Amino acid sequence: MATFLRFPRRFITSPSITKFIAGTKRNRVPYVCIPTLSSIQSSHFATLPDIAAPTLGLDETQCEYFNLAHSFAKNELTPDNAAKWDSKEIFPVETMRKAAQLGFGAVFVREDVGGSGMSRLEGSVIFEALAAGCTSTAAYMTIHSMCGWMLDSFGTEAQRQRWLPRMATMDLLSSYCLTEPNSGSDAVSLSTKAIREGDSYVLNGSKAFISGAGVSDVYLVMCRTGEKGPRGISCILVEKGTEGLSFGAPEKKLGWKSQPTASVTFTDCRVPASNLIGVEGEGFKYAMKGLDGGRINIATCSVGAAQACVERTQAYIMERRQFGKAIGENQYVQFKFAEMVTSVVGARLMVRQAARLLDAKDPQATVACAMAKKVATDSAFAVINDALQMHGGYGYLKDYHVERYLRDVRVHQILEGTNEIMQMIIARKLLQQD
Repeated sequence: MATFLRFPRRFITSPSITKFIAGTKRNRVPYVCIPTLSSIQSSHFATLPDIAAPTLGLDETQCEYFNLAHSFAKNELTPDNAAKWDSKEIFPVETMRKAAQLGFGAVFVREDVGGSGMSRLEGSVIFEALAAGCTSTAAYMTIHSMCGWMLDSFGTEAQRQRWLPRMATMDLLSSYCLTEPNSGSDAVSLSTKAIREGDSYVLNGSKAFISGAGVSDVYLVMCRTGEKGPRGISCILVEKGTEGLSFGAPEKKLGWKSQPTASVTFTDCRVPASNLIGVEGEGFKYAMKGLDGGRINIATCSVGAAQACVERTQAYIMERRQFGKAIGENQYVQFKFAEMVTSVVGARLMVRQAARLLDAKDPQATVACAMAKKVATDSAFAVINDALQMHGGYGYLKDYHVERYLRDVRVHQILEGTNEIMQMIIARKLLQQD
């Protein structure tokens, strides 16, 4: 039995969300008529116990957020749409805009500009559900949300009012520009320059591996405005169409094929000085704060993908028969499956604990985010690889979808800081070397 979602009061203060809810009640939009928590646990999680459910430990409001995102993912993302976007390398902009109508376009942005004003924990709950549908698409939405959070947190009121309402609806798409061809893990060595000339900044340099490049409308660019080192880096917003802004050819990638990735180049690119976000010289600090949340986001996308593969594997091993019995009756398969589920639950708990610490502005939050990112992305990849193995030859086929999740999560161990860099962050904190 289904029921209409009961939105918490603070979630419906945005006029766009209020209008959308009214429309769904009037038009009875199918994917907003969502299952209750109990019916999801009895159907979607079939024979898996509550201990393995993503809703374990969540309060009523958080469960409703999960249910809404889960229902959207089930009806709009997976399995056919995600597979088509992957095989044809389609960037599903219109589908993401549908998600934005539900409040998922500006998850961490304040409500006065159309955002949902959610906590990091609530955002993690939502992105896990979306990633279980299409990991690649959900991952881009987390990047867009990170850009919105940075602009909301450090931008002027005029900047917030100018860009965030349209970012909230995803009528404006955004990209985060930090990495450069010769500046990856060593981000502080970036060389893209922005020289102040009167009422403008003139940018020269390039960025690499930028999600949304060429399609996104706004680019939050970390560039050097002063001395070497982190204190010489600023954040400047560059709009698509600005003279001197250009893009490389789309990269051919192993995964993340539902979002474009390309280089971004600035050649005497003149931007109004009013596009400076925050204070000149503080950009690297903003970027690192953004990455704390970004690491939670990408970790939770890994957890969502792993959860989806665990569920597919559970169904497969109980149905697939060899030697006269279901392969799930073999003790080795049972032990391996128990290990997989335990890994997913453990990773989820680490991610949500890091999110709680970040919400509380706890001084341990940065290292907690690094720990969660490393554990979740490593364990999720291992779980999905085991899921593929347990499917045998079928796991290698696109019809069974597990291989797509495997390809999509592999990059999570690299981006938002490689997992080797996560170990450096953790070790420095443990040994008090920072």
